Amino acid sequence: METKINMNELSKIPLLFARKSQLREKTITVLAGDVGGTKTNLGLYHADEEVVTLAFEKTYHSAAYSSCIDIVKDFLSESTNAGKSIPNRICLGVAGPVVHGKVEITNLSWELNAEEIRIASGVSEVFLLNDLEATAYGLAGLCDDDFLTICEGNRDVKGNIAIIAPGTGLGEAGLISDGAFYHPFSTEGGHTDFAPRTVIDIKLFQYLQNKYGIVSWERVIAGPGIHDIYEFLVNVIQRVQPEWLKEAIQKDDPSAVISQTALDEKDAACVETLQLYIRYLARESSNLALKMKATGGLFLGGGIPPKITSLLQYNIFYDNFLDCDRMQHLLKNIPIRIILNSNTALIGAAYFGAYG
Repeated sequence: METKINMNELSKIPLLFARKSQLREKTITVLAGDVGGTKTNLGLYHADEEVVTLAFEKTYHSAAYSSCIDIVKDFLSESTNAGKSIPNRICLGVAGPVVHGKVEITNLSWELNAEEIRIASGVSEVFLLNDLEATAYGLAGLCDDDFLTICEGNRDVKGNIAIIAPGTGLGEAGLISDGAFYHPFSTEGGHTDFAPRTVIDIKLFQYLQNKYGIVSWERVIAGPGIHDIYEFLVNVIQRVQPEWLKEAIQKDDPSAVISQTALDEKDAACVETLQLYIRYLARESSNLALKMKATGGLFLGGGIPPKITSLLQYNIFYDNFLDCDRMQHLLKNIPIRIILNSNTALIGAAYFGAYG
């Protein structure tokens, strides 16, 4: 089934982006991408002045390829064989800071260069933007069913919007409101320093410092951080680790095993791990919302929040979100929603490729 995004009907999501360009033709085809450290999603979209339609999509395991160009070539070959049009433009949302059309993927040994992609693909226009900036643009293509509301806040209070997205890494972005339009921008806030408060926070900080040197928020609340928190509880705080769980962690993705075990309430240390994780996610969400004065809303994206929605709806997240220095009255007004649609960055890349 084709997915259509009507960019002129945004009543359900109060976002509107000023278009930087109009289509030179009645329709164009955009190869959009969401390039991450774990997986790369590519989609072929047809765009006109009102609707962006997904025509072909495929997901690739990033580490199985030596470069993003190889993935793009494979996708173009497969989409062409499927009878799809050659794209007029390529727009990729990438997990890293883009400077002058170049980026190093933060959690993967790739370097992307828009000019090299243009030459290798034969597509004349190629754009690279940060994946969280792409996620910000993608909000315009979502509907109510693509969100889970944690806190209604006060939707009559307009203003800037913040996005925090823990997955393989930790992405953070914002949308500045000028009163008429929103202007998405990327940040690398996930690499700022972790701020311990309690005794156990300080012990965790010291544990991670011995392991990594610099302890950023990404070290704590990106996916691998769940495993690190659990290992800290077992090795430093001396929580009991059952043999069956040790074996499961060795056989599969450790953070995924620990998270699911916590959700199933099968092990006390895993439950404690997720409780600490959620508290840290709440604290950095609060930091981000305050720095951006995000009275327009806070969105939780990335791969992790949709998988732990039941835990994020408990008071442990919201109470710690409000636990700030004298600004509770501001934070209480902020709507908080989880982004459930895993294609949000892909949708945003398609939008930017067509109209950005």
